[in-house]
Amino acid sequence: MTSQAKLFMPLSLRGVTLRNRIGVSPMCTYSAEEGMPQAWHLVHLGTRAVGGAGLVFSEAVAVEPRGRISPADTGLWSDAQADAWAPITRFLLEQGALPGVQLAHAGRKASTAPPRGEVHPLTVEEGGWQVVAPSPLAFSAVHRLPVELDEKELMAILAAFVSATRRALRAGFRVIELHMAHGYLLHSFLSPLTNKRADRYGGDRDGRMAFPLEVAREVRKAWPEELPLFVRISTTDWLEGGWEVGDSVVFAGELKRIGVDVVDC
Repeated sequence: MTSQAKLFMPLSLRGVTLRNRIGVSPMCTYSAEEGMPQAWHLVHLGTRAVGGAGLVFSEAVAVEPRGRISPADTGLWSDAQADAWAPITRFLLEQGALPGVQLAHAGRKASTAPPRGEVHPLTVEEGGWQVVAPSPLAFSAVHRLPVELDEKELMAILAAFVSATRRALRAGFRVIELHMAHGYLLHSFLSPLTNKRADRYGGDRDGRMAFPLEVAREVRKAWPEELPLFVRISTTDWLEGGWEVGDSVVFAGELKRIGVDVVDC
């Protein structure tokens, strides 16, 4: 019998062990340049490791340029970006924390101004870009109308997730989390409110889960067997006719079969 609270006890996942169960969640800081992490990221994340957290996640890291929420987001679509992350992950490890990365694609919520003032979709003149989604439905009345992704483009995004996974390993990360929540691209496939496709990636729940599950499956194949894989989900859309808790339970079961270790919700 031990009096130590479980929160402060080690936790083993596959071949790694967290020194405790305190994790720093992915939080965008809008401080990158050309997708590259800066000294800010080293200080911001490093202090969390020095403070004793067992797991320190990066912010949402885009797998391709158009997958950024804003131009000030970090990415892993180039080797140079991976190499820029390496000193940060090395410092986190030196302080006893496991470095984690959240791989993301913002989908129809991309191309927005960093939240330093009024948050708004960027115009072309402001450096904005065309956003994409499962179906051509805008996030709001002021957001850009997204282009519906065809299957060729979906395979390119799938490949971008796999390439970013390999770069995450090169950068020194020990945990990957796939962002499938909060209305971003992969969540948009899951929800019947945002996925109106008529092909194999739409329709019933199985069809809507198909592309996110393909991403998880291919990332799991590319990520070393001894390293854990997380998936972030929104358990419910909180809207009538949307994704519900029961759907999340089924989805979590499918993720487990693929080899996902933690569902973060």
